[in-house]
Amino acid sequence: MSFQFDLTSWQTVGLVIDYAIKIIAIGFVPEGRRPSSSTAWLLVILLLPFVGLPLFLLMGSPYINRRRHRIQQEALEEINKKQTSIPDRPEDTVIDDELDSMIRLNRCLTGLPAVTGSNHGLLPDYERSIETMAAAVDEAEQYVNVEIYITSWDDTTDVFFRALERAVARGVKVRLLFDQVGSWKYPGYKQLGKRLDAIGVDWHLMLPLQPWRWRFRRPDLRNHRKMLIIDGKRAFMGSQNMIDSSYLTKKNVKEGRHWVDIMVELTGPVVSAMDVVFAVDWYLESDELLGAAERPQNPALPTHNKSDVNVLQLVPSGPGYRSEPNLRLFNSIIHHAKERLILCSPYFIPDESMMEAVTSACFRGVDVELYVNEQGDQFMVSHAQSSYYQALLEAGVKIYRYPAPAVLHSKFMLADPHAEAGGGAVGAMGSSNMDMRSFGLNYEVTLMMARGNLIQQLTDLTEDYKQRSTLLTLEEWNERGIVRRYIDNIMRLTSALQ
Repeated sequence: MSFQFDLTSWQTVGLVIDYAIKIIAIGFVPEGRRPSSSTAWLLVILLLPFVGLPLFLLMGSPYINRRRHRIQQEALEEINKKQTSIPDRPEDTVIDDELDSMIRLNRCLTGLPAVTGSNHGLLPDYERSIETMAAAVDEAEQYVNVEIYITSWDDTTDVFFRALERAVARGVKVRLLFDQVGSWKYPGYKQLGKRLDAIGVDWHLMLPLQPWRWRFRRPDLRNHRKMLIIDGKRAFMGSQNMIDSSYLTKKNVKEGRHWVDIMVELTGPVVSAMDVVFAVDWYLESDELLGAAERPQNPALPTHNKSDVNVLQLVPSGPGYRSEPNLRLFNSIIHHAKERLILCSPYFIPDESMMEAVTSACFRGVDVELYVNEQGDQFMVSHAQSSYYQALLEAGVKIYRYPAPAVLHSKFMLADPHAEAGGGAVGAMGSSNMDMRSFGLNYEVTLMMARGNLIQQLTDLTEDYKQRSTLLTLEEWNERGIVRRYIDNIMRLTSALQ
């Protein structure tokens, strides 16, 4: 009798805890969260409370490390304070009212105004891009700041690291930030720190998981930015990581899978904005404040070729920002489109607001083109993405799939690219995908283009992608099997667990 009573008691306690978890979750999980995300988390917690709750506490909390949040807010206040006298955009530029409002939005959210910058060209060739960045490092005189999500010292990237080595040898200060979780699964990671120490590079991991050093945070956060800044005068940014285009896995090499990316080379005042973003990230990981005296506050803009001069605005985003600047920028561009909208992202998993914006653009007669991959490199993400294709195709979106085994990794958006400069054409490019992870969990950096030849270069690149891609039709998509539909829908739920 005693054993039966004890067992019943434990069952009662378990039942009470089970219901308590569910009741508490219903009241607290939806706070400050998208409806889709709330629904997904509640589904996990209600079905598997003893598994779902620990996962939510570990990965679903809306709060990041307090120190990081505090530093990000202090940095934003400092940026606003030091740049109050700087106008939202260059006063001598002609910008229509809608673009002007986007610039004001971005500045309100990030503190950074639109400035001028000279575009030295897109770098769509993977290996050539790395070689060009290495050549730029060889011209450095004061410092080199590198911040790249995935970093690996391999045969392809060796030319870049040797350039860093030569820079250190001639007295240039070289700093390197790379994401720990993003980099640790690739060959050579365990030796990377020692190799960097050997050549004199000052390096730090971004968002490290080091509980033994009291450095712990949400394990699903990433610093996804890709930037190279030289002497505060010259910079590169875009979608490319510092690793071989195959990402060095046996399966990729065997199948011939390789990544297709873009970087852009810039000079002029926009480089100072990139330095500001790097300085905040450097302080977060090193506790070292970078002095403003190290870099020019107003780097000169080359005037030898005025057609290269662009009006640009840097838009950093990430968990330290409370209002998802990249998502608001993307949605603003989508709503702005009148004739043509180009979306290019390897991972297109829109939230409700972006999905509505894209389909609304179709309904008002905008020619919408979405460039994605024929075969994704991540199973769950690929299926979550394709779960949106039915609604997109029915609305009239033209989905172009870049052929396997290549992985189209470029990330950019263009609205009305053939409109008159300053009169409607607008674009954005950078590290941010158009998915919920990039909106809420990744630290990203995006470059908005309000006028200039960079928009036309991205438009020309789009035509190249179109020629290589195949158009997915609604009829073809409707022929997919029931198993594919089921898997897509399951993976769609997991994409909302944020």
